[in-house]
Amino acid sequence: MAHHDAIFKHGTVVNHDGIHAIDVGVTAGRITALGDLGAETADRIIDCRGLHIIPGVIDTQVHFREPGLTHKEDLESGSRSAVMGGVTGVFEMPNTNPLTTSRETFFEKIRLGTNRMHCDFAFYIGGTHDNVGELAELERLPGCAGVKVFMGSSTGSLLVPDDGGVEAILRAISRRAAFHSEDEYRLEERKGLRVPGDPSSHPVWRDPEAALRSTRRLVALARKTGKRIHVLHISTAEEMVFLADHKDVASVEVTPHHLTLDETAYTRLGTYVQMNPPVRDKAHREGIWAGVTNGVADILGSDHAPHTREEKDHPYPQSHSGMTGVQTLVPIMLDHVNAGRMSLERFVDMTSHGPNRLFGIAKKGRIAVGYDADLTIVDLKRTETITNAQVASRVGWTPYDGVSVTGWPVGTIVRGHVVMWQGELVTPSVGQPMRFLEAL
Repeated sequence: MAHHDAIFKHGTVVNHDGIHAIDVGVTAGRITALGDLGAETADRIIDCRGLHIIPGVIDTQVHFREPGLTHKEDLESGSRSAVMGGVTGVFEMPNTNPLTTSRETFFEKIRLGTNRMHCDFAFYIGGTHDNVGELAELERLPGCAGVKVFMGSSTGSLLVPDDGGVEAILRAISRRAAFHSEDEYRLEERKGLRVPGDPSSHPVWRDPEAALRSTRRLVALARKTGKRIHVLHISTAEEMVFLADHKDVASVEVTPHHLTLDETAYTRLGTYVQMNPPVRDKAHREGIWAGVTNGVADILGSDHAPHTREEKDHPYPQSHSGMTGVQTLVPIMLDHVNAGRMSLERFVDMTSHGPNRLFGIAKKGRIAVGYDADLTIVDLKRTETITNAQVASRVGWTPYDGVSVTGWPVGTIVRGHVVMWQGELVTPSVGQPMRFLEAL
């Protein structure tokens, strides 16, 4: 009879072979048994009656702002927000100050995150004109999620707008690279369409054609170089249709805000809904949902990009683009599950199996023996109202303040550590770098 460090009992487990009422045994941070473990013993029994146990949610796009911008977020506060929302792992972005574009800046972030972040983590290396010669080595550093390239300007000064620069980066690397895909040349041409004081002109300036034109260029370069690309935060129906024909080279991320908000949000939220690429109208939202339903969309990322209220309250277009999202990803999407817009299995596929499959994360993304015991435990029937007061991010606001949802994260388990339980942080700072099959 086996003895475990912990057994999660009486829950409903969602994994690669379906939905089952089984127990999960955990020892030394790994899953060691699945099934009816009623006869087995453990140091700790966690009763999950009435709850669903899903593979730990991995948010593959967050901006935690450290170093250099810690007045609005740091690795500790951002990861606290993550685990409070049921997220067990994050991929964090390189547009910090200094930029994460060198061995030194990368390892400094690993140092800052280890045993200080509350979830496990990986960091992207920023791809630039200047570091292209080093990217083959940089993308294989321990804890590196891959290379991230900004083809359109967003927060920070990482920008590679030209085909020659993007092609050089793709030729230099071997792993899947992630792209912010908006056409910088079109954005420059259309700057005059921004209406001072009117954030609803943001999607007029950064129009659907700016996104589609860039994504077409990017796919052509991926084909030319024979490399894999990951297109972040798809915001248009047209891109989703186009990318359906290019799934051999291109994987696709969608965000909760592009699936949830539409043009009416500008009236309610003003600059607080301002994002790059923008929240668009209902037809684009429905087009993105079509990509979720038909499988073109691979994964969900929050694009958590916090700014202070002061920065958001500047009159448009001086206001900053970005919103919080890592803590609300799970409840917002579980509400969509409960509304019948997607199955629970599809949500799991997009938040754990999908990241594992696309990026080759070692021992994460599945509830299976031998994998890390990363678990997100949710109450599908629980109705809560999201409030600014709940938000653990340093900026303390969410675009979903006052929104009622059904489906709520009640437990965040990171390598067997119960980090969050019923809204309380119970085990601080166990975060470690993720490992990747292509960089072992």
